[in-house]
Amino acid sequence: MLTRADVAERLAEVRARIDRAATRSGRPVDDVRLIAVSKTFPAEAVHAAFAAGQAEFGENKVQEGLQKIARSADMKIRWHLIGHLQSNKARKAAASFDWIHTVDSLDLLDRIEAAAAEAQRTPAILVQVDLAKEATKHGAPVTEVPAIVTHALGCKAARLAGLMVLPPLADNPEQARPWFRELRALRDRLIASGVPAERLSQLSMGMSHDFEVAIEEGATIVRVGSAIFGERDTS
Repeated sequence: MLTRADVAERLAEVRARIDRAATRSGRPVDDVRLIAVSKTFPAEAVHAAFAAGQAEFGENKVQEGLQKIARSADMKIRWHLIGHLQSNKARKAAASFDWIHTVDSLDLLDRIEAAAAEAQRTPAILVQVDLAKEATKHGAPVTEVPAIVTHALGCKAARLAGLMVLPPLADNPEQARPWFRELRALRDRLIASGVPAERLSQLSMGMSHDFEVAIEEGATIVRVGSAIFGERDTS
């Protein structure tokens, strides 16, 4: 694991890159929300980034996230679930995470809504869109997104905030640009059809290797892990 000083230095560099990308795009630097993706890293990594001023963290798995939430209970952290959410984990997720980025079906949305109401919580939700149709990825087909968005508008506990995409992994960040552009266009079409703009204000797209391109294409949330915490141990 990197030292606290290393994490702070890397975090500062990521923030500087975000600011530069926003400025290039003619956008306010505070228009982009940075989520530090702490999946597979220990709670100590979260504490190091928090000490450096980072307040929002993302986890892929509910159980791992719950453990870190418990170990960071004395810190004012906003937790984002950014990995696929199985229906049987919806109750725990809705009760513990502030944001859920991966709503991809009406059934999952209903489960989150019921669990959030029961727990008296109001998690922000994003609809994950399957643009590339990769067999190994999740997300709602584009044709189903309008129905999910419309249903979400009627929720009382869960709060629709926008859309999310996970494009195909590519060495060249430019290869992700069309997918980011397509998600933004989908958001714009939904707003043109009558969805209130404030309910689709967030576009969660871009990770360590391509977040600058994502910002240039309208990302308001970027999910950055290895650029902050170092390479993950995949052994």
